[in-house]
Amino acid sequence: MTESSSSPSLDSSFFALGDPTEQQVIYGPGSSVKVGECAKQLGSRALVVTDLGVSSAGHPHKVMKSLESAGIRTFLFEESMENPTDSSVQECARKAGILEIDLIIGVGGGSSLDTAKGANFILTNGGSMKDYWGVSKATKPLLPMIAIPTTAGTGSECQSYALISDDQTHRKMACGDPSALPKVTLLDPELTLSQPFSVCTATGMDALAHALESAVCSRRNDLSGRHARQAFVHLIKNLETVWKDPQDLLARGHVLLGAAHAGAAIERSMLGAAHALANPLTAQKGVIHGQAVGLCLPAVMTYNQQDLNSAKIYADLARIAGLADSSTSHQQANGLLLEKVIRLREFAGLPTSLSEVDCVASELPKLSKDAADQWTGTFNPRPIKESDWIKLYQSIDVHADNKNEG
Repeated sequence: MTESSSSPSLDSSFFALGDPTEQQVIYGPGSSVKVGECAKQLGSRALVVTDLGVSSAGHPHKVMKSLESAGIRTFLFEESMENPTDSSVQECARKAGILEIDLIIGVGGGSSLDTAKGANFILTNGGSMKDYWGVSKATKPLLPMIAIPTTAGTGSECQSYALISDDQTHRKMACGDPSALPKVTLLDPELTLSQPFSVCTATGMDALAHALESAVCSRRNDLSGRHARQAFVHLIKNLETVWKDPQDLLARGHVLLGAAHAGAAIERSMLGAAHALANPLTAQKGVIHGQAVGLCLPAVMTYNQQDLNSAKIYADLARIAGLADSSTSHQQANGLLLEKVIRLREFAGLPTSLSEVDCVASELPKLSKDAADQWTGTFNPRPIKESDWIKLYQSIDVHADNKNEG
């Protein structure tokens, strides 16, 4: 029986993160209704942070009902925005302060969860998000948070970082602190059924990139590698099924678990050049993050295959997912893995060339300069010289040409 036809379960490696009380992860259809029971141990006045799209699907209101049934005073902030900025986070923190909340509940995709985390920094420590750009810049512990993702992509529900954009430069600031890690994460695949198809494909490709980049990045370790492998298998075997039949709850469960495992892998390692290339496309060209990452990922995988350790890891991933067998050489297995990623991107209808995102050659120097300044690029397993960034952008269209020839 294939994994996609068996019942997903929460892998024990979620609880092998040091102190098992740091984060409780609960998986299962309908598990989001347990939020009231979980919240009773954490606070008495909760702010539910979400966005208007998720709110219109009714998910936050079900969460609020569960909280209120548990005797928790509950308030709603539904003004989260895509790619949250410092100013939007400040507004959420202002409302939380007026309401004197002692618990934050993030309900939605990565933007809502990042808004909740960002507001937590400002509420508890003051200042602006620039003050927390980096790791452990907060001087006071953050309020407890519960994360309830409604998309399967960012893995923010298993990370202690908030990604917040600078209002002027639009550059993403990764702001991390151990106390920003959600105390409880509820993985309810039923909540992902309301995703528009375009969101489902973009977030799914983002999650796959998280698994592949964290698996090979220079900060990889045994624990992050275990999460990355779990993520990759869940995702590679089930993404296409979800995209073919969005109502397949079993496959959605696997993808949701895959995204969470990938988030846990990033938390304990880092990403790489695909995200470094993608972020400027989002900031300068307005390309949706998951689409930008999917656009850049094959070019970076090809570049990294020249690193022997990365080539071995890619090959091992191809084998554990059944894309290659033990007799297949590393080079052949790498090729099969790359082909699978390109086919998934094509099936999802995501951009495959720079021209599809209205990017012209004259813009590449500026994009390359921005990419070279991205933190994630410094953890790419194969070092990237300043002159290599523009070559990587130029190689993106090579994979589009190869796809068309196939």
